Amino acid sequence: MAIARQVLGNDQPREEKKVLNGAFFWLSAFYFVYCARPEDWLPGLKYVPLAKITAFFTCAALVMSMGKAKRGLRDLPKEAYYLIIMIGLLLVSALLSPIWKGGAFVHSLDFGKVSIAWVMTFLLVTDFSRLRRVIFIQAASVAAIAIISIVKGHNTPRLDGVLGGIYSNPNDLAFAIVLSLPFCLAFLLTAKGLLRKLAWTLAMLVMAAALFLTASRAGFIDLVISGTVCLWHFGIRGRRPQLIVAAGLALMVLMIAAGGLLRARFATIFADEVDPNVQSAYGSFEERKFLIFKAIEGIEHYPVFGVGAHDFANYSGLWKEVHNAYLQIGVEGGIPVLMLYLAFFGRGFGNLKILRRRRRDLDTHTTLFVGALHSSLIGFVVGALFAPEAYQFFPYFAVAQTSVLVAIIHEQEQVEAAVPEPSSGLTPRAEPYDRSGIPIPVPFVR
Repeated sequence: MAIARQVLGNDQPREEKKVLNGAFFWLSAFYFVYCARPEDWLPGLKYVPLAKITAFFTCAALVMSMGKAKRGLRDLPKEAYYLIIMIGLLLVSALLSPIWKGGAFVHSLDFGKVSIAWVMTFLLVTDFSRLRRVIFIQAASVAAIAIISIVKGHNTPRLDGVLGGIYSNPNDLAFAIVLSLPFCLAFLLTAKGLLRKLAWTLAMLVMAAALFLTASRAGFIDLVISGTVCLWHFGIRGRRPQLIVAAGLALMVLMIAAGGLLRARFATIFADEVDPNVQSAYGSFEERKFLIFKAIEGIEHYPVFGVGAHDFANYSGLWKEVHNAYLQIGVEGGIPVLMLYLAFFGRGFGNLKILRRRRRDLDTHTTLFVGALHSSLIGFVVGALFAPEAYQFFPYFAVAQTSVLVAIIHEQEQVEAAVPEPSSGLTPRAEPYDRSGIPIPVPFVR
């Protein structure tokens, strides 16, 4: 039986939804504050600790929702425990840091907020409509950030420092855009009405323009690879060849209109004697190579607990991060944290494998978002090779969303399995389930 989107949205009792509305509100607020950073562009909000406020109420909501949600802590998948243990080890490594214990501990605590958001997402997002809502917050927020960055930073080279936090660095801004574009395309294809379709089309064009203005070479390479996976899902498998043509034309036009600095920076890879206003790629290459070897040296010297979260910049002597998320988490958290990090994202791809095998059982909207999640995680895996994004929340959110989709489908299957065959004339007893979710057969009674 096909798992319909309408069914996935209505399998929760009204009373249960009412009880959990407050908790879901604070979860949504946390997503919005993290993704949209309103304190950077709304006057007066920079004096209000929005992140701390929403994190506090999200924690309170998590405690209050215990025992009331459809899912409990015992239902958490393995990837949740990998993340929680990873954060615990980072806190321990901070206390043992040979560089700066206090700074590492504060950064580890700050990163620990992602585990709260992760667990809340899994417990509270129990239907497809709520899943769409949290994904919408991320996609719409990054689209708004792209618009604000272009407006505020039109005279700023590479949009550097136009906004703060996760968008302050041009490479980080480009990374966030690449991870969010597949979701925007999914919303475009599922939007009803010409106005909404035009809005999502414009949002994607502005996001791509912002990426070109950052002149991030890693971001562009990441866009090409993630975009190719996205077009394979939506254009080839989804039988929408017009998408491939439109994407190719948009890429060419944007490269001509907004890609001047990006083209110049790529040119420095092949020759040093170029525009003096463009930084030579050779110097950047040598610096990044030094940081990579320094990170490997740090892993050799501190293999168990690392040097502490965000302490590598000090350890390196250059006050710069290693431009590789895998080495970043390895040198700062140690090899055990690196192994958990890889296992965590491996579980995300495992969830996607399960969902893609069920392609024929899923409705069109769910299939589109499975493709978007796959494209976004591919974008993360590629982008992590070129940027220090180990503590960026977006990929962790994506893994949570894959876990939620698997749980929704599994719960729907359990509901369908409990319904008796109409022609049997028999009434089934409520089927108990073991810890792995497999129903234990019971005899039928008349």
